[in-house]
Amino acid sequence: MFPGIAEYGVDVHVAESDVEALLEVTPDDVAASPTLSFARNVFVPLTTACRYTCSYCTYYDPPGQASLLTPAEVREICERGAEAGCTEALFTFGDDPDDRYTEIHAQLDSLGHDSIHSYLREACEIALDCGLLPHSNPGDQSREQMSIVADLNASMGVMLETTAEIRAHGGPRAKSPGQRLNTLDIAGELGVPFTTGILVGVGESWRDRAESILAIRELHERHGHVQEIIVQPVVNNERWRGGSPDVETMRRVTAMARAGLPGEVSIQSPPNLAPVRKLLDCGVDDLGGVSPITDDHINPEYAWPALRELKEIAEEAGVPLEERLPVHERYLTEQWLSDRIRRAIADGDFPGIDDELLAAVSAE
Repeated sequence: MFPGIAEYGVDVHVAESDVEALLEVTPDDVAASPTLSFARNVFVPLTTACRYTCSYCTYYDPPGQASLLTPAEVREICERGAEAGCTEALFTFGDDPDDRYTEIHAQLDSLGHDSIHSYLREACEIALDCGLLPHSNPGDQSREQMSIVADLNASMGVMLETTAEIRAHGGPRAKSPGQRLNTLDIAGELGVPFTTGILVGVGESWRDRAESILAIRELHERHGHVQEIIVQPVVNNERWRGGSPDVETMRRVTAMARAGLPGEVSIQSPPNLAPVRKLLDCGVDDLGGVSPITDDHINPEYAWPALRELKEIAEEAGVPLEERLPVHERYLTEQWLSDRIRRAIADGDFPGIDDELLAAVSAE
């Protein structure tokens, strides 16, 4: 049904009746959440090399300009994050750098690594040593690649963005929806708590949005691993001048996400990119990862709000603001987390972990 599915072998189908039903959803059909949550993170852009050249993305740098953080730089960022009270080390890099990025491959080789995922594992070790919980978002991954790092991550993620073929992904290096869906499926099969999301306003239709939400739902119903989805508007930047979706569009698509997904899957609205205050009655219950010390390196022109502003957003909505870990509470079990991550949580001093939950994590 979706482009690339046959090539990557993932079996995802959504019923036409479900698509039609979701297209009828409006903000009046959902309720506001009784709470809001967020995670305090430090953003660690491991490399800016990426095989893709999406027309809305400022994260990637061309070959010859892409950078790779050294282990010392990773440690310095993580130490600053820990000192600032962060709980999450958010590792990002562009999808597997290909042969165009010869300098990146040479740097990896000089560090004793034959792949970016091997280096990511070392970076996760550094984060854990600093008292942070890794959450890695390295784009499309094979089973072998994800297996290299899964046990050192509290959770992982990749934006589905859309199940449609769009011009913004076009060209010889276009993203494949089938490959994205395959990555989500692999995460479920490996038992990795996962964050994904849709990108709104990059040329997809309303039907595409409904199908994307329902594809995520099918994979979650199969594995139970999707902890939250991000409903993210595209924003203007140095590469994208197509504008952002209007408020009414964001309200409707956010409500569709809430109505189309099981209640345990959180709906995240990024407060530096979306008009969050105008979306809270559409089912938003999470504000995502917010860093007190580092930029949003994927959207550097859009600064994260201070914690004070997050509290004001929650106060205006009349709901409590709760700080959470990068892995949601229901996944704090042996089924979902490795011994290494559960020990890190049990030994750490993390917010939102009361004595009863700590005892449960320690006893697993």
